[in-house]
Amino acid sequence: MHFPVMSGEALELLAVRPDGVYLDATAGLGGHTALIAQRLTTGLVIANDRDPQSLEMARQNTAAWSERIRYHHGPFADLEQAAAEAGGRKLDGLLADLGVSRFQLTSPERGFSFTSDGPLDMRMDQTRGMTAADLINHSDEKTLADLIYQLGEERRSRSVARAIVRARPIRSTRHLADVVLRAVPRTGHLHPATKTFMAFRMAVNEEPDQLDALLRIAPELLASGGRLVIISFASGEDRKVKERFRELGREGRAQVLTKHPLQPSESETAQNPPSRSAKLRALEML
Repeated sequence: MHFPVMSGEALELLAVRPDGVYLDATAGLGGHTALIAQRLTTGLVIANDRDPQSLEMARQNTAAWSERIRYHHGPFADLEQAAAEAGGRKLDGLLADLGVSRFQLTSPERGFSFTSDGPLDMRMDQTRGMTAADLINHSDEKTLADLIYQLGEERRSRSVARAIVRARPIRSTRHLADVVLRAVPRTGHLHPATKTFMAFRMAVNEEPDQLDALLRIAPELLASGGRLVIISFASGEDRKVKERFRELGREGRAQVLTKHPLQPSESETAQNPPSRSAKLRALEML
């Protein structure tokens, strides 16, 4: 089952107009895209994703509204090309959900998760770039420790990096998880490898740079009165979004609509536990 995260809150803050033009920058399997398309008459929604497999599934899942949807494959850095699908019109709204989809997490061959064994890939777009195996098996210990600490916010990063280097070559997702577990035993409900996996996924996909690109490009694509809604899951990402929104507010270019980030309801987290760490922020361009 596919659950678009915080869909009610996101759609309310996007304030979708039937004749508006919208960009779902992270279409995933098409959940948010479909909800936007259902509210359109003469309007348009552009479904963008950097994962071609996900985008093809989104195309299938949103076929009933395809006349109101354009599909575009690319990362945040290419959002100008995605927005060009609107034929020169400025956007009335842009939505970005920065989380990894359940499809990606539950496909062993993608290498995002250690719940089942698979290759150390972790690329959102498997047609380009280095894999997690390349990064993990060929980076020096300090580089690994810095990535795990900065992106995964893992305080025991040096112990993890040391264990990885000693155990190389790391052959699979389960192998990596076992190495981390031996280096830093479990202390709470979170598996000790969770933060390390997140750090390597973010590094492989250049997620910090891509988020910077989104925050730089999105305001330029939006019309006056256009809404920007971003759902993040890592504290570092939420911090970047908050700081950029405040900057746009101070410059008089936008009005921040969420004084504090919105979080999922108890009923949503009960139905979809991975949504529990989601934080939603929104602004309106002036």
